[in-house]
Formats: sequence, C-alpha cells, structure tokens
Amino acid sequence: MISNKGIGIIGGSGVYNIEGIEIVKEHEVETPFGEPSEPVIEAKLEGVTFYFIPRHGKNHRYLPHEVNYRANIFALKQMGVRYLISVSAVGSLKEELPPTTIVLPDQFIDWTKGQRDRTFFGEGIVAHVSTANPVDRTLQEMIEFACKETQVKYSKDGSYLCIEGPQFSSKAESAIYRSFGASVIGMTNVPESYLAKEAGLAYATMALVTDYDCWKEEHCTVEEIMKVMATNNENAQKVLKVLLPQLDRNRFDFEPENRIGVMTPKDSLNGRQLTILDTLLS
Repeated sequence: MISNKGIGIIGGSGVYNIEGIEIVKEHEVETPFGEPSEPVIEAKLEGVTFYFIPRHGKNHRYLPHEVNYRANIFALKQMGVRYLISVSAVGSLKEELPPTTIVLPDQFIDWTKGQRDRTFFGEGIVAHVSTANPVDRTLQEMIEFACKETQVKYSKDGSYLCIEGPQFSSKAESAIYRSFGASVIGMTNVPESYLAKEAGLAYATMALVTDYDCWKEEHCTVEEIMKVMATNNENAQKVLKVLLPQLDRNRFDFEPENRIGVMTPKDSLNGRQLTILDTLLS
C-alpha cells in the first residue's frame, strides 16, 4: 500500500481539465470485485498528490447502474486513499438551490432498484456498518471553507436522493421526491457513499446543480444547459484548487466505524476473505 492517508477524487472528466494539473501515472489496479471504471490516475494539483477515478469512464461509457462502485472504492483504498471527495452532477428539488449551486449534502436516500452491488460483505463475511452519518463532517467543513474562499454559491447539508436512472424523473415522481424534503436528486452517490463507510473512508460530496429536475415549469435549451455545466466545472475546479492544499496540510484523524461492524471471526475466513477484510479495515 502506497500511503494510509491519501486523497482521492471520484468524479467526471472535468477534473482532467483543471489548469495546472499534472498527470503522474495511471495505475492498473486489480480488485476482488472486478475492474474499476478506469485505471487509478495519480495526479498532482497545487503540489498535492491525489488519486482519481472518472466514475463513468474516460469516455462516459457506463450508465449509473453499470458503474462498478465496489471496484472503484476498493481500488482507491488499495492505493492508500483515506479521504474521498465525490464530485457529482445533480438536479435541484428546492427553489432556493438554483443551477450552478454547489450542495454539500450530509445525508443520502437510496431510491435505486436493487441492480447495484451495494456491500463488500456477504459470501462468508457478516458485517453491519452504520451509515447514520455517511458524510465526514470535517471533510465537509473543509469543502465549505474552500467554497467560501472561492466565493462560489453553495449550500451546506440536506439530503441527496439517489434514483436508479438512466431515465430522469417523471413529474409525478419529482413531486414525491420533493415531499421527502430532499435537496437534490442524482444517480451515483448510492451505493458509493455507503461503500466508502464500509471501507473506512472519510467521504463527502460536492453536488453540482445543473437544473430543477422536472418539477419546475422551466424550459432549458441545450446551449443553456451546456453553459451551466461549464460554470459548474469551473466552480468545482476552483474549489479543488483551494481544498487539496488545505486537506494536505490538515490530514485529520478519525475512527472508522467499519472496525466495529464485523461479526464473523477472522479465524473462520479463507484467504480471499481475509484479503478483503484486511484492506477494508487497514
């Protein structure tokens, strides 16, 4: 293992385009759960090394339910990542969260349909890890600080509702989701956030609002949507340029909750199971 306090980012291809980024190396990483979306990219920004996986692949070739979330998280853990920043596009479910807002949710609601492998456990390993607090507060506060420093529009806390996709919501569904009190809607942060908890990572999301889902009667042209996405990418890049040096200087300690969730005795596990467990608990 390269480090035990590495920084990781899972997000879109916009990360490649950050001015000043240096791609150091691509790491082919094998996991017990198959291949990650792409080789893990080791990169430097503002002098800080981090490890990056484009969630949907370099050429955006995986639908949300096709992403191998387990392999992505496990590969980053094998590379020594301890702090994981998620960058995700979302729709807004609240009037006060317009497009180009960066939302920093503290909760997730799973509204997927069961097509995704959502745990590292099973097949002989029994464990129950709490996801009561899926977002690490210290990491979230660091992202908030970076948002303030760069003067981008942001909102802290709220729930990210994750749907299966790839279709967007119907108006009836969008009305139901709004009745839950959720702030934003997306397709990728579950099971990603829950797997990060199982892997003992400090995880936090930067949710980039692109639109108002379909609950608001508001027509958007392709040009308008592309403009919003470009602004979102610019804002995320500004935040990361401040966040990474700050996190690098303040690599905080925390107690991973996965260490108290495993019920199966180690002496009853085989080699593969021990390898999985040792990586998750390291």
